[in-house]
Amino acid sequence: MKKLLEKLPFYNTAVLPYHYFQAVIASHKYHHPAKNLRVIGVTGTNGKTTTCFMIWQMLREAGYKVGILTTVAYGLDKLEPELGHMTTADAATLNRRIRKIADAGAEFLVLETTSHALAEFRTLGIKYEIAVFTNLTHEHLDYHKTIAKYRAAKGKLFKKAQFSIFNADDKATKYFQELTQNYTTYGIKSGENRATDLKLSANGVKYSFGDINIEVNLPGEFNVYNSLAAAVVGKHLGLSNQEISAGLKSLKEVEGRMTTINEGQPFTVIVDYAHAPDALEKVFASLGSHKGRIISVHGGAGRRDPSTRAVRGEILAKNSDIVIITEDDSRDEDPVKIAAAFIKGAESQGKVLGKDLFEELDRKKAIKLALETAKKGDIVLILGKGHEKTILRADGPHDFEDTKVARSLLKAFLRHNEI
Repeated sequence: MKKLLEKLPFYNTAVLPYHYFQAVIASHKYHHPAKNLRVIGVTGTNGKTTTCFMIWQMLREAGYKVGILTTVAYGLDKLEPELGHMTTADAATLNRRIRKIADAGAEFLVLETTSHALAEFRTLGIKYEIAVFTNLTHEHLDYHKTIAKYRAAKGKLFKKAQFSIFNADDKATKYFQELTQNYTTYGIKSGENRATDLKLSANGVKYSFGDINIEVNLPGEFNVYNSLAAAVVGKHLGLSNQEISAGLKSLKEVEGRMTTINEGQPFTVIVDYAHAPDALEKVFASLGSHKGRIISVHGGAGRRDPSTRAVRGEILAKNSDIVIITEDDSRDEDPVKIAAAFIKGAESQGKVLGKDLFEELDRKKAIKLALETAKKGDIVLILGKGHEKTILRADGPHDFEDTKVARSLLKAFLRHNEI
């Protein structure tokens, strides 16, 4: 019954009073758990999780006790994996987790804050000391309906934060700047805080931030932006140059974000969470020049914005030598119909089914096909699910991790010379 109601165009607005009272009750039940924490919120379409982990690691290395709540994991020192497919948890879960973090003695909390959470009052009662904006691109319009409403939902964070940090190279920043007077900006092309002398490689990025030399173990220009945002947070909090640079360098990886799977195979395998058009383009851009082919495995989630499916198919086709369309969290949608939109987009860019475009709706078989196809020097990209531990089908969740599946198949390949 709930699934049917959710399809009504006015459903999200109609249930807002319910969400509000749920948030009030949860905050009261757990005694306003964030009231004594210095909360740093990060919002944006892409880069939220990585930026959160960069801030968390930087502050921990500087000697602070820091809690974190993200799409990937949550906790204080020993993190627990996030098993749900929700970035900012429902109000009750969110307040319970914050209570646990506060009771464990945390001083700071780094909170990945989504537009859904802001729209549904899940963060009601949380005072943000710092709010960070990464970027805003086409996503979540299945929920918000228009980019303007999506942007407005994120804007709620900056209205309540004491201090905001905006990506000056993103056009949405002008809108957010009108919502607050206490802010600074960062960027590569513009902004008060600039990254200069960029050096990008497959192993990470290096650049200068004023008189601070930044080195990050995560590749891609987008990780210049993510780490620069974290560095500006550190600067605002009064961390030394050494604490900022050492803290950022100490982060080795973020699960499911450009995660390299290496079992000794003669080609590169990368797992990434990218599932929006902009995120996909940034992943491909981060690869730089290489001699081998790019083989991409990707699919679309059910009950999510269908308007991006053909577009993503086009992006995959433009940037990959071989495209394998597969399942994602199809939920109660027909995975065949979801895949058809991706295939249409890929075909519009010249890809041919059975030649350099394949449909394999069993995700494990799709990954297996990609690994079997790969040759020395190739890059296999497994995109869309990243860190997630389950795949959601019509009959419910099934255990599935891209990284574990890829490792298992690669080990089998190396043992028997077959996958």
